[in-house]
Amino acid sequence: MRGRGGFKDRARFRRGAYLIPSLFTTGNLLCGYIAVVRSIQGEFEWAAIALFIAALLDRLDGWVARLTGTTSDFGVQFDSLADVISFGIAPALLAYVWALSALPKPFSLAPFLYLATSAARLARFNIQAPMQDKRYFVGLPTPAAACAIAACVYYDPGRVADPITAFLVMFLVVTLSVLMISKVRYRSFKEIDLRRRVPWIVVILVALVYFAIAGYPSAVALFLSFAYLLSGLVPRLRPAGQKEPRVVPAGGRDGRP
Repeated sequence: MRGRGGFKDRARFRRGAYLIPSLFTTGNLLCGYIAVVRSIQGEFEWAAIALFIAALLDRLDGWVARLTGTTSDFGVQFDSLADVISFGIAPALLAYVWALSALPKPFSLAPFLYLATSAARLARFNIQAPMQDKRYFVGLPTPAAACAIAACVYYDPGRVADPITAFLVMFLVVTLSVLMISKVRYRSFKEIDLRRRVPWIVVILVALVYFAIAGYPSAVALFLSFAYLLSGLVPRLRPAGQKEPRVVPAGGRDGRP
């Protein structure tokens, strides 16, 4: 009887463990909702912060699922639907209300282009994930695109009134849209295993970034967002005839878009 009870306890714990990644996904969805509400209310700085937190939670839910061995088809689909809200609708609405609503109508459709391409990016990921090298994303990840918009807003949260600045924001939104559905490769950093010994130089770099964020949060957020954005483009600027390193596909769905 005791052995059977222990088995039931383990099974109950296992079922509960599957809820943990979904709690992070729900938090991601909540932050997306908050970003939408704050954007409508004109509180752009808080909307940007909500998007940063959503991106962090999105990163954590996949990591927790892999760590606990609780990946599931439900979790993948739930995560994608949450991402459409947090990294599709929310940043598109934020960009529109913050900067693009005053532009002529054809130009103000740029946020819809962003929304459509982010949804397409997520759908493509769900189909191709089992065949992709887990070290790389194909196309700019939707959280990174959302953070690029959020970083601009966080750096200067006042409503954009200058037409030139508004057109620059529109250009950024269109560029992000194209990069999301492109074949440009971006590092996923999923190969980093925090359970293993971490080199001391990495610890120092993390500490420096932490102190930089504490002192200059908006500037560091802007720098990191655009540094990652450019990290996928720079390798493609190789001289003509020089081939890009071949990527060997890795089996298994162990990542999130």
